[in-house]
Amino acid sequence: MIRLSLFIAIFLSSLLAQAQGTDLQDLYRQVDEAIDHSPEYVADYEREIAGLRKEYEQTTDHERKCQLACSLYGKYRSFLNDSAIAYLDRAEEHARHLRRPDIMANCRALKAFQCSTVGLYNEALFFLASIDKHQLDSTGIVNYYMAQMHVYGELGYYTQIPSMRESFFQKERLYCDSLYAVISHDSQDYMMRRISQLVGQKQWKEAIEISDKWMKVVPTDSRNYAIACYYRWLICNSQMQRDEANYWLAKSALSDVRNAVMDQASLSALAEALNEAGDYDRSYKYIRFTWECSRHFNTTMRVWQIAPILNVIDSNYKTQLSRNTSVLIGSIAVVSTLAFLLLGVLFFLRRRNKQLTTARQAIECSNAKLVEANAQLATKTGELSMLNARLSALNDQLSESNRVKEEYIGRFMSLCSQYINKLDDYRKMVNKKMKNKDLEELFRITKSTELKEKELEELYENFDSVFLHLFPNFIDDFNALLLPEAQIHLKTENRLTTDLRIFALIRLGIEDSSKIAEFLHYSVNTIYNYRARIKNGAKNNREDFENSVKNLGVPQHLS
Repeated sequence: MIRLSLFIAIFLSSLLAQAQGTDLQDLYRQVDEAIDHSPEYVADYEREIAGLRKEYEQTTDHERKCQLACSLYGKYRSFLNDSAIAYLDRAEEHARHLRRPDIMANCRALKAFQCSTVGLYNEALFFLASIDKHQLDSTGIVNYYMAQMHVYGELGYYTQIPSMRESFFQKERLYCDSLYAVISHDSQDYMMRRISQLVGQKQWKEAIEISDKWMKVVPTDSRNYAIACYYRWLICNSQMQRDEANYWLAKSALSDVRNAVMDQASLSALAEALNEAGDYDRSYKYIRFTWECSRHFNTTMRVWQIAPILNVIDSNYKTQLSRNTSVLIGSIAVVSTLAFLLLGVLFFLRRRNKQLTTARQAIECSNAKLVEANAQLATKTGELSMLNARLSALNDQLSESNRVKEEYIGRFMSLCSQYINKLDDYRKMVNKKMKNKDLEELFRITKSTELKEKELEELYENFDSVFLHLFPNFIDDFNALLLPEAQIHLKTENRLTTDLRIFALIRLGIEDSSKIAEFLHYSVNTIYNYRARIKNGAKNNREDFENSVKNLGVPQHLS
């Protein structure tokens, strides 16, 4: 009983892991598609900003201008850093005209937070020093404490002096306590900072409870959803739950891309995680996109933070690309060798065909002599007639074999010629791509199996065409050997099904399942199952079914 329970638990865990892996790969594909459509998302976002900016420029009322400037700051804060600060400056100026020191102080607190986010710590401290806390309203005091906490937390994280680090972190904790005293515990800012604190204290259960609460209230199509997912990743990553952590990181990155966020954090972390997992192609794509977003956001700090990750990923990507190029060159060499071998087989088959033609002519000559002897030797008529019938049958078989081989050899020569031309075109294309250093496109082309599938489809189409040309009544004759419910009907005109191709090869004398499997690109076991299933539907003795198939039809004269 215990063993059974253990087995069920392991089985369910395996199914869950497979489902999560499938969901994760599907999520990665969604991120890929979102990156491909990023210009569209950015264009839509810029149109929203343009509408607000136009209204701002046309408005003369300072109060409305102040509101619009704050709205534009909200749009620019994760899209274009310089513009975000610029519109906070404008909002502060309009507040000065309105004689609203509370709004002015709040704008400075927001500017301090924005500056500390991008590494402008001196500027952030300058703005904070210029604020009179008594002028702040409830919203402003929350922004003030968040800015103080954030700037000292950043200074503590990046300083190289241990004594100063502890001093900075102590100030961060003091401002954090002050923030908790005034901020609503249902707000996003509280949940975000509380989760970070709980993760640092390894209090996973409470952190997850807050994260679940956050997820229930945040719209899934908003920028805040990306932040909520990022902090859920922080919890899972701290617990070493790699797949689940990558899932939430991908959800966060997907939301960021769709919301035209240029201050990327999630995608950079996801690129680093995928690089460690060996997915160099996707990792390289993500880090390059993050790099371009950081350049658009226009902060030196973000570029500086991404540069080490970019260098590592770029190095791994180039190493893999070099390895794949070597494999490609080897593959081309192998294909070229096979082409020469095919030419050798072609010449051999032509020689054998000439020998068969000579043999047929000799048999025909012998038959003529026997007919003449039959006329002269009346007493040997019966014996000679029997011999003549046997020779005629042999002649028919040789004629059939000759016509089949002539038809297939002709098609084989044509296919070889076409394949050599395709190989040469492929070689030219690879040479051109390598010459132009277009390695990404070259890797994408060689990674696809589309060429192989297309060539196999063309091979089967040629085989079906030639076979039905030689044996036009084969399908009807073949179905006549089967019970009505087991008969096979073509789904597409002039295209054999897999079952019919197997027995078409048997009709041509290829009985070995391994050779049939090699031609049709199936396993030997699959071919065996096909043969057994068809024979089970035979009208008569299933053991004689394949022998009956070998005798089906007489090939039509070639046109």
